[in-house]
Amino acid sequence: MKAADFLDLLEKKGFNFFTGVPCSYFTPLCNLLAVKETTFHIPAVREDIALGLACGAYLAGKLPVVYMQNSGIGYSLEAFASLPIIYRMPVLVLTSYRGPQDQDMEEHLVMGQHTEEILQSFKIKYSIFGKPCKETAVVEKAPDIQAIRQYLLKEELPYFLLVGKGALT
Repeated sequence: MKAADFLDLLEKKGFNFFTGVPCSYFTPLCNLLAVKETTFHIPAVREDIALGLACGAYLAGKLPVVYMQNSGIGYSLEAFASLPIIYRMPVLVLTSYRGPQDQDMEEHLVMGQHTEEILQSFKIKYSIFGKPCKETAVVEKAPDIQAIRQYLLKEELPYFLLVGKGALT
């Protein structure tokens, strides 16, 4: 899916604050966010900082999106557990689903094998967009952003969209 179409879809569904730690999977999206004057975007240096910014934006009336690599999940689990999960703050988390398809980047293998297990152990709802890093169903169509938005607003909890390599162009 073209990053411009994806960003347009998010904005049409009310997502109006973007922050995160850049990842090559999100280069097309980050490039758009960097130049789009109508979109509120703050890049972050760490995932927990991005999450803190997103929660503050939610408290200020925004509907936030955080982007990060799946390795960032491990780094920021405590921040998720101590802020948006217990205080019930909806945050859409775009997470690059890195793993075996990233040849010569062995640091992504372990996290790629356990990303879904980690989310399941924290009872965090998620779906997959694009080619996943392990043997699960491939989702090639656009994610149902309306359903995700409804979940976020009803449950007031984070929702992870695991984005496979090449899903955003």
